[in-house]
Amino acid sequence: MIVGVPAETKPGENRVAITPDGVRELVIHGHQVLVEQGAGLGSSISDTDFGAAGARAVGAEDAWGADLVVKVKEPQEPELGLLREGHVLFTFLHLVAYPEVAEALQARRVTAVAYETVQLASGTLPLLAPMSEVAGRMAPQIGAHHLERGHGGRGVLLGGAPGVRPARVVVLGAGHVGWNAAWIAQGMEAEVLLLDRDLDRLRFVDQIHRGRIMTLASNRAAIERALGDADLVIGAVLVAGGRAPLLVSEDMVRAMRSGSVIIDMAVDQGGCVETTHETIHDDPVYERHGVVHYAVGNVPGAVPHTSTYALTNATLPYVVEVAERGVRAAAEGDRSLLAGVAAVGGALTNPAAAAALGRKAADPLEALSA
Repeated sequence: MIVGVPAETKPGENRVAITPDGVRELVIHGHQVLVEQGAGLGSSISDTDFGAAGARAVGAEDAWGADLVVKVKEPQEPELGLLREGHVLFTFLHLVAYPEVAEALQARRVTAVAYETVQLASGTLPLLAPMSEVAGRMAPQIGAHHLERGHGGRGVLLGGAPGVRPARVVVLGAGHVGWNAAWIAQGMEAEVLLLDRDLDRLRFVDQIHRGRIMTLASNRAAIERALGDADLVIGAVLVAGGRAPLLVSEDMVRAMRSGSVIIDMAVDQGGCVETTHETIHDDPVYERHGVVHYAVGNVPGAVPHTSTYALTNATLPYVVEVAERGVRAAAEGDRSLLAGVAAVGGALTNPAAAAALGRKAADPLEALSA
């Protein structure tokens, strides 16, 4: 199979969908890899590095003309015209947040597999997890930066100082993003409160961190109380393939301290804060009701070298499987990959995404067979 790796065009996105080791693995299996010229430069990977691994440097149209197109982020508007029937697209899609991408996939009858909905029997999301871990670990340092007075915040040091209370950090959601965010924040000596509805998840965090992270069962009243005393709020909730639940209302934001900071890590799934809208790395924040809002939709793109290698570690076995067997046979043999099939032959096949977009979901195996 010919595997194409285009350069990413989303603003501030410097990741690339494969590493030289990933190229080498595909080549060993007998596949041809076409990497767009310069695609890896933002991740400190040169065309020479890719070439030494067996890839061929090509233009954008040739990379998009491959049988299997592997990306990092959803196709941007200029790229939608490069989609064609017969394409297999393997990337993060987040269709609920980007309905225009869903429409293009349907109109052009593309077979698309979404990293974020590949799901193991245990419920874990193996291709989303590494980027969630990176995003979660970045969130406290982003928050610490924007809490500085010169960047619009209250002028609070996350870890405080001897005799001075540290910042109060509230994390909504104890999944991969939330747990990592809470872990790093407590390591920076902030006072951390982690909320989730899953009590077993909170027990796990409590056992690991032995009380250094305070845990609290999540409900509306608990969130309202926590936000009223927060310096930094990190929204980290997830519905696989669907829209993120709206946990923080505009009234809650209005009641927060002036100069406090909200980081909505769920913005690429519609956001969990009523007052957030997606921003970009070059212009990441805005103020609403005196509260600084950070809502970049591709946070791991700020550390692309780390993120590219972490992502490829997770995606490569699936990419090889699809290249070897095709989507249908690979999905039939691996139910986790089947869960990632998002669109086939003009139909949406992920139930959560289809429902959120007001569409009827087709059965993925039936659609692939047709």
